[in-house]
Amino acid sequence: MTAAPAGPDASGAGFGAFVRRAHDAGRLVVQPRMGMSDPDRMRTGLLATRDAAATTVGTLTLDSYTRVGDLESAQLAVLEGADLNGYPLASHETTTTGRVLDGIHGPAFPVQVRHGSAAPQHIFRALMAVGLDASEGGPVSYCLPYGRVPLRESVAHWSESCELLATLRTTSGAEPHLETFGGCMLGQLCPSGLLVAISVLEALFFRRHGIRSISVSYAQQTHPRQDAEAVAALRSLCARFLPDTEWHVVVYAYMGLFPETEHGARRLLAEAAALTVASGSERLIVKTVAESRRIPTVAENVAALEHAADAAARTARAPLDGTATETYAEAYALVDAVLNLDDDPGAALLKAFAEGRLDVPYCLHPDNAGRSRSYIAADGRLRWADVGRMPLTGVADVRPAHAVTAAELLDSLSYVRRSFDLQVPLETAGSNDSLLRGA
Repeated sequence: MTAAPAGPDASGAGFGAFVRRAHDAGRLVVQPRMGMSDPDRMRTGLLATRDAAATTVGTLTLDSYTRVGDLESAQLAVLEGADLNGYPLASHETTTTGRVLDGIHGPAFPVQVRHGSAAPQHIFRALMAVGLDASEGGPVSYCLPYGRVPLRESVAHWSESCELLATLRTTSGAEPHLETFGGCMLGQLCPSGLLVAISVLEALFFRRHGIRSISVSYAQQTHPRQDAEAVAALRSLCARFLPDTEWHVVVYAYMGLFPETEHGARRLLAEAAALTVASGSERLIVKTVAESRRIPTVAENVAALEHAADAAARTARAPLDGTATETYAEAYALVDAVLNLDDDPGAALLKAFAEGRLDVPYCLHPDNAGRSRSYIAADGRLRWADVGRMPLTGVADVRPAHAVTAAELLDSLSYVRRSFDLQVPLETAGSNDSLLRGA
């Protein structure tokens, strides 16, 4: 993690400062994606997260109505006591959420709001009103995968939202924190170079609009060594492009179809923890053994947090050279090409997608060119079958004249699940050996 500049988190009380302190002390921060509509259950979940045998931060994951701005439906659900798939932050009274957070949220246990909105102004106003100062998302990553909101509108909404959140620095003395979701585009089958590039570009967008404490994301994919190379590339690019910003890396446990067996799910999560620690990264978003079947319980989330922490404790830091890989070359080529389009990162992102210089495979959003394709190679690495108009010719290893069939795509979606369910359970899962598998 970069040394904190003189400005950001000078008080040491923010989300970013908490993660920095834990990392400096040799501890991995682990975090669930947890959101319940009932305030009492939400408080119970936060307490259980705080009290887990791990270094944790809390999460308020919001419901779908709030995410899309349908506050009337969210308010009706609150009035009727209906169960939602997350916490309706903008519809509960601020005093209600205050009681949820009372005695829990603070410098020793920060809480982040997670949502999924392309127009999050109402969410940011609501979280600021209850004394929170950390959230996540991005103008690309919370637009393209989740609906048909025009990218231009999402960029405008996120510009306004970042600037709104940044006012906390002067109004309350807090150092607001934002996490890019760009390293998680579609959750799976997006080659690492593009994930890294979008995460860096969204971080630059946040910085442009006043956010000085940032985390950059990367989602575990199909090949441990390729993931290690990607995180190393991400860290190198952040050091290059965000020299005046406090930042850290957050890794997500695999976001596609999770293993159905307990041993498969536990091993995959342990590999995510090993990736995070070995790469020198600071925070991990966990998944549970129940992911393939249903929404996990609080107890299952706590078990996942503690399992990840245990795997992390058995892993040594062994970061790779961040600039000597194909992933770095791809990511740098994309970031450089986009930044050359305009001095404003938001305008540059709009031009890049309009011209196909950024193109997310299998993404059906109308503002995505839709010409790129990826596939899982025989060695398990994600490769490009077609880069479309992205500036990757001569940079990326492209499989020529390979048309990805519907059957191959469906098979790829379950590749990780099959791989881990069929493995014999190993006591050593979580060691650095996993990062070299298939190297």
